[in-house]
Amino acid sequence: MDFTKKLRHIQYKNQSLLCIGLDTDPEKTPRFLRRFRSPQYEFNRLLIEATQDLVCAYKLNLAFYESTGETGYRTIHRTLAVIPQEIVTIADGKRGDIGNTAARYASLIFENWKFDATTISPYMGYDSVEPFLKRRDRCAFVLALTSNRGSRDFQYLSVNGRPLYEHVARAAGKWNKKRNVGLVVGATHPAELKRIRSHAREMPILIPGIGAQRGDLQAAVRYGCNAKGELAVINIGRSIIYASGGKDFAQKARETAQEYRKQMEAYRKEYFPAGK
Repeated sequence: MDFTKKLRHIQYKNQSLLCIGLDTDPEKTPRFLRRFRSPQYEFNRLLIEATQDLVCAYKLNLAFYESTGETGYRTIHRTLAVIPQEIVTIADGKRGDIGNTAARYASLIFENWKFDATTISPYMGYDSVEPFLKRRDRCAFVLALTSNRGSRDFQYLSVNGRPLYEHVARAAGKWNKKRNVGLVVGATHPAELKRIRSHAREMPILIPGIGAQRGDLQAAVRYGCNAKGELAVINIGRSIIYASGGKDFAQKARETAQEYRKQMEAYRKEYFPAGK
């Protein structure tokens, strides 16, 4: 099954565009979990068990795991093992280096850890992205327009009359020969998201920036989905996983995830009634 089919399948089954970002900070795990050998893993496990019927994807921000060394690498493996196979898994590492280095990153992320997708920085050009495009069942989400304030430093620069982010999105479309390239576009840029989707009609778009960064959820659904109300992967991290810092954190995370999913589905029904 190619990546896009897998994404469509789980979005239909769970009626969800929600991706939960497991940006699990070891210093923020509830105290009652610290008796375990890996509180970070136990936190992830309980969150996944509480929310797996509400999501289309989980995204692991690799920095929160790699920064803990060997323990973090084991936690990535163990976390992925408890995520149901039908749910999309995304490694958020924003890799991007020369070809032989990129090939080793691709091997780690797709072959060793076995993520379904990863985020890629395209700044060094096609040869830094190409190693991530070899398998149809794995997806490279190319950074086009990110959700952070600093995105305006470079991504809006005019190049031949168009903003740089649009050149990136168009290039990613040309690289999408195996239907395994997606884009990252922040929910903090709704007008630009609409513009990018108009050129990338059938590419998955990973949309960060909802919640703590105050992106526009309604616009993320309306402009992030394709014409059938699919292929938007709307990531929400801290607002869900830290909805509570106590023993009820998993239940509170579920309740918050349910509310976000409910809002998304209401917008999807409003804007894509024929596609639902």
